[in-house]
Amino acid sequence: MARQQRSNNSAFPQQSDLPIARVALYARVSTLNNQDPEMQLTELREYAGRRGWQIVDEFTDQGVSGCQESRPALNRLMADACRRRFDAVLVWKIDRFGRSLKHLVNALAELAALGVAFVSLRDNLDLTTPSGRLMFQIIGAMAEFERSLIQERVKAGLRNAKAKGKRLGRPRVVVDETAIFAMRDSGASWRTISGKLGIGVGTAHRIAQSRSKNLCGTCTGTLPGAAAAIL
Repeated sequence: MARQQRSNNSAFPQQSDLPIARVALYARVSTLNNQDPEMQLTELREYAGRRGWQIVDEFTDQGVSGCQESRPALNRLMADACRRRFDAVLVWKIDRFGRSLKHLVNALAELAALGVAFVSLRDNLDLTTPSGRLMFQIIGAMAEFERSLIQERVKAGLRNAKAKGKRLGRPRVVVDETAIFAMRDSGASWRTISGKLGIGVGTAHRIAQSRSKNLCGTCTGTLPGAAAAIL
């Protein structure tokens, strides 16, 4: 019986060795045209048989891009991992499981915290072994490096834009207050007003409230009338 070895690294909780008896298979294909997850599942079943693992469930996402935030089968797999329905997750390749390097690292860390092992057949990545755990640390370092590069690019882009005198953030919207008052007085809803003027419901409501305050004498001076308010 294969056993899951626990590393002393902080990414893997220190626990006693647990036998791996139950595994879950995960497969994904991006399109439904000439792609069949059965090829992946066949190899995974054979591998699980050689390792003496019992397959408790098979999770398959068909016609789902790896870039999508939500994948139904993967979501169910992670939920079942929280319930400890299986001891390990077995996939055909890493790119079938993680939608990005960041997602992969976070998902593997979550599985490790739950005491669930991870095995990628074609990548020879087995987190039940010391070499597999070392590879996980390398993947984590790559993810951290990728985040640092992205942050530096964003900061450099902002500095360059400011140096060229570009104004950052959302562009200003000129709102005709008179149009808001007239439409509101005619009984138009806030959603109708915001849709016709291209502004947010909250913006239209705040401008109308400012008129109410002026009418109540909370503010001095005259109403702005047709003057434009720059928000």
